[in-house]
Amino acid sequence: MALALAERGRGRVGPNPMVGAVIVRDGRVLAQGWHHVYGSLHAERDALVSCSESVEGATMYVTLEPCCHHGKQPPCTDAVIAAGISRVVMAMTDPNPLVAGHGAAILREHGIEVTSGVLEAEARHLNRIFIKYITTRRPWVVLKWAMTLDGRIAAASGDSKWVSEEQSRRLVHELRGRYMGIVAGAGTVLADDPMLNCRVEGMRQPVRIIVDSKASMPADCRLVRTASEYRTVLAHTDSAPVRRLEALSFRGVETLLCRCSADGMVDLVDMLGKLGAMGLDSVLVEGGGELNWSMVRDGLADEFYVFAAPKLVGGRAAKGPVGGEGFGAMADACGVRIESVRMLGEDILIHGFSSKYDIRCLQE
Repeated sequence: MALALAERGRGRVGPNPMVGAVIVRDGRVLAQGWHHVYGSLHAERDALVSCSESVEGATMYVTLEPCCHHGKQPPCTDAVIAAGISRVVMAMTDPNPLVAGHGAAILREHGIEVTSGVLEAEARHLNRIFIKYITTRRPWVVLKWAMTLDGRIAAASGDSKWVSEEQSRRLVHELRGRYMGIVAGAGTVLADDPMLNCRVEGMRQPVRIIVDSKASMPADCRLVRTASEYRTVLAHTDSAPVRRLEALSFRGVETLLCRCSADGMVDLVDMLGKLGAMGLDSVLVEGGGELNWSMVRDGLADEFYVFAAPKLVGGRAAKGPVGGEGFGAMADACGVRIESVRMLGEDILIHGFSSKYDIRCLQE
């Protein structure tokens, strides 16, 4: 129940974790709570304030170790102790160095029985974004693309509207609202003039990040024209002309200077570190084949959403979802652990994770 409650905060609580809490006594649920939105009550306090009776001697089931430090909210350990909870069953220890076992220790010091590790794998999987972000200060990277059954993301002419059907495109907008940032390359901006916003009512708008080493993004493109409405960041190198940067900045585009990679492009590791420092815990990459290849080549992709449409377009010049020079041997290929394959209307949706971020690795 607590895990299901935690899920309700998806896309709304980042960079905080999703947390759910259930208070039980004598087999009866007294209260439920979850972290609704970033800055709001944590799950433990949300459950406590929603309870209309005493919780003295009750057990609290919570998906993450109660916090013991002051942030946007006061320590949850204080509230649990004050309420008279006698036992806390938590799924996992909080990897945040400010907590990391200290919350459980404080509860035990006050005579509260603490049990940890119940459904831990499920809890870690739920909060994979938070775990990576709090331990590395880099965002979780999700690659998404739509392709035909013969592996093309556009026709040889460059036309790509539309590869997938409306139901798939609707899910893409939900994904945009789920992650804190959306990343695209300069080539995508020049070819498609996208908006890169979320069109699902009530969901958060992602920060739009354009990887554009020389600031070639046109001043009249839709991203620039709407920069005052949707936060837009241009990741560039020192090869970008100062006048272009000033012109874009004047229109409301934030500029982010990044190191230059060996191939003269934006160093993606440096960019992701700086996005993490800005507070972005996750990014959805909707780039073309070159940006996707750079992410895969550098081992930066954590999760994948691939929409395969039931059509064949052919064409030697038609681009695929992952370009670049490619790996020289099959043994070097990026491994993907497929979690699910399902029909989405007429399209096939493949969802998976980089093998290095297998849930078993997260547990270790």
